[in-house]
Amino acid sequence: MTQEVSPIRAALNEIEGTFLLIEPVAMDDAIVGLVSGCGKEPVVCYDRAKVIEILMKDGMDAEEAEEFFSVNIEGAYMGEGTPMFLESTKNLLKRH
Repeated sequence: MTQEVSPIRAALNEIEGTFLLIEPVAMDDAIVGLVSGCGKEPVVCYDRAKVIEILMKDGMDAEEAEEFFSVNIEGAYMGEGTPMFLESTKNLLKRH
């Protein structure tokens, strides 16, 4: 059986570069775009709050999702192309 590729994954396959993505594919809904900097290759950027929301939909409570995200996703260096995570100013102000 052939697995269907999400539109964002198909688009990233057309761009030269190394783009590491979070699994499962449901996490693609949290992708907000690509980020880059001087002398740095672009990497995928995820919305932090959306990733946590997806983890909670999978059965974690808010505290579990925050901890899992911090340790296993945000804290996981995967080499060149490791994704980055955006915290919106709206969510930042809510948290602090």
